[in-house]
Order: sequence, then C-alpha cells, then structure tokens
Amino acid sequence: MQDAMIAEYGTTAAGALVRQVTLRNRAGMSVAVLDYAGAITAIMAPDRNGVFGNVVLGCTNMADYETRSPYFGALLGRYANRIAGGRFSLDGETFHLPVNNGPNTLHGGLKTGATPNFGHRIWDIVTASACSVTLQLVSADGDNGFPGTLTVTVVYTLEEDNAVRIDYAAQVEGRPTVLNLSNHTYFNLAGSGSALDQIVTIPASFFLPTDATQIPTGILLAVEGTPMDFRTPHAAGARIGEAYEQLRLAGGYDHCYVLDKPADAIGPAATLHDAASGRVLSIETSEPGVQFYTGNNLTGTIIGQNGVLIGPGDGIAFETQHYPDAPNQPHFPTTRLDPGQAFRSTTIWRFSVA
Repeated sequence: MQDAMIAEYGTTAAGALVRQVTLRNRAGMSVAVLDYAGAITAIMAPDRNGVFGNVVLGCTNMADYETRSPYFGALLGRYANRIAGGRFSLDGETFHLPVNNGPNTLHGGLKTGATPNFGHRIWDIVTASACSVTLQLVSADGDNGFPGTLTVTVVYTLEEDNAVRIDYAAQVEGRPTVLNLSNHTYFNLAGSGSALDQIVTIPASFFLPTDATQIPTGILLAVEGTPMDFRTPHAAGARIGEAYEQLRLAGGYDHCYVLDKPADAIGPAATLHDAASGRVLSIETSEPGVQFYTGNNLTGTIIGQNGVLIGPGDGIAFETQHYPDAPNQPHFPTTRLDPGQAFRSTTIWRFSVA
C-alpha cells in the first residue's frame, strides 16, 4: 500500500514539532489530520459538478490551533462535553476535575499545562498509509483529575466510497475511570459563509434539556411540537430564533439528541445537505447520542482557511458521543470503563451528492 503523505505543519509554543498526515482515495477525495489534537484540518469533498472544496472549518496556523481554536476538528477526551461541578464519584470515591466552563468541566479539562485535555495534546502517529492513520495517546492516572492509566487509539480511514470512518478504542489500567470520546469537526458543506441554511435531519424523538449551565436536567424530552424536532429535514437555522427556553439558554442549538436506533448498533445519527453545491453528509455511529451544535460561540475573530473571519453559525458540529454528565446521572447509559474491559466506538461520515 502507498505511504501516507506526512509533512511538517508547525511547532507549538514549547517548540514541539506538529505533523500533518494527508489521506487520499482513488476518487480524488482527501482528508488532512494533525497529530496535534488529532485535528482534522481539511476534508476535500466533491460537489455535484465534481469540484472539490474544503467542507470543514479550521485555522490557518499552529498558533491559532494551540491558543484560539474552539476545538476545530479535534479529538475530545477524556470526557467529551460537560461534567457538572467538575466532580464525579466511582465506587464511593469522589474525583475532582478542573472547572473550565462556568461551574463545570468541558471536554476533559484544561487546555494548557503539563497535561492538557486530549484536544490540546500531541498524539503519537502509530501507523500511516495512503488511506488510513492510527493515532495513540496515553493518559496517566490522575490526568486532569481522572483515575486510571488510559490508552486511547483512534483510526481515521478514508474509504473508496468517500466515507471517513473513525474507530475509537481504549483500555484503562490500575483503576476504573469514565470515558466519553468524540470528534469536534465543524462542517460547512458550502465551504464558506453561514451553514444555517443547510438542511439538517436528526433521527431522534428525544433530546436532553439542560439547565442554565448546559448540564442535562436528567429527563428525556420529546422533540414533538418543539423547534428541537429535526426528524423531518429543514434548515439548521429555520427555527433557531424561536422563543423557546432551551434555545435561549444555549444561544442556539447545543444539545444532545437521543438517537432512535438500537443501543451499540451502528445506525443513523444525522444528515446535512447543501442544496447549492449538492453535497450531502450522512453520519452513522455506534454511540447513543449526538451533540448538535450550531457554532453559537464562534466569535468572528479567527481567520478561516478561506481568509474570512469565522462567525456564529458558520459551521455545524455533530459530536457523536454518550450523554453529558453521565457519571453523575446513573440512569443515563454508563460511561464507566473498568480494567480488562475494552472500549470501542465507531462513527462514519459518508459524503455524496444529490
């Protein structure tokens, strides 16, 4: 098999070299991945006329990825999304995490320091070929307050049918931990401008309402009759301005949807369609939920790869994952991982045209 294209991308403020791996298939599609954060910096996908364009948001330099990026394309861990109050208990012991999102812990803890969260750390490139790259990270016992020595392996594969497959695997040694892995790619199938006119479908009859700090209240709320209902396709921004408390609290959509599929089975999670270009993204996952986020907190201060400032709504994230704050809400699907237990998860992004 042909070797992957690996190039130097830049250096961190501490002087560590960051590399970029570019995967290509025979159809001409390509995916670029940094070993920093496992961040996907570009997905070049064809439109209905066969013209390739980058359909994800990203920074233009290493300094922005390190200090300003809102997790563009990044792997999230140890715990994607929020943990209430920066604490949880396992087997009667309480663990305290850094608080970095109001009163809560977001995406695994701090972005800086000796051991930042997974979205701000350099991963090892284990193997790389023309169509696949395997990344690995070892997270020590006590890392950002989480127990157990955790080894995480993530494989990105670009398939010949223009699907991008992400396979996650993990195991913990020493003592149990909690784990919620995801990827925070922001999609814009038009390649630029607002993504809020792109058509979204989410096959979920329920979502998790949150409190004012975006922690789930613990109930599953039916989407029926609310602007949270994406079971039939419509524009991402069509109802975003409605006077609905959940949209007001989050400044738009930033909610976990409970997918209508069998637990642990790979099934549909979302679709995104840009009518102008014809590009379609179909997402499948083995995870029970997907965090639908309309980029409400994009500040308009980061220059994107097209040379234009990135503002609210310019990208949409579909973060396949377990539920936020599950360690503190035992009726949610468990995120506990014990020594000797193998964690596995798969998400697939299928690109096509219509």
